Amino acid sequence: MRRSSALGRVLGNGSAKHGVDHWWGQRITAMALVPLGVWFGVSLLLLPRFDYATLTQWINHGWNAVLLVTLILVIAQHSYLGVRVVVEDYVHPPGVRMVTLLVLQFAHVLIAVMGVLAVLKVALGNATFGDSV
Repeated sequence: MRRSSALGRVLGNGSAKHGVDHWWGQRITAMALVPLGVWFGVSLLLLPRFDYATLTQWINHGWNAVLLVTLILVIAQHSYLGVRVVVEDYVHPPGVRMVTLLVLQFAHVLIAVMGVLAVLKVALGNATFGDSV
């Protein structure tokens, strides 16, 4: 006989035994993407041209670099959380699931780091990040 109420079972650990952290992570990143996406879209629409010089000037102006790095990190996290759910739901062999999740996490971290480094390279005036002369 169970001593916990229905509410206690809902608020506690689910069938995956890791609670609602993943669910909250997806919702928070989705909510963060709304204003960041609107800012990004409106900012790009207001640009006169889409050449390198204009975009470089835009990244160097005010908070644009910070917001762009934030957008990249939030998109990478939101994407990872979403793809992780798909893998957990549809990849059944445990070994294949674990390897797939590790590859996905590595790929998302790599993409996020590459995006952040690209923005920093432009924002810091083409400072060297491994460029050889």
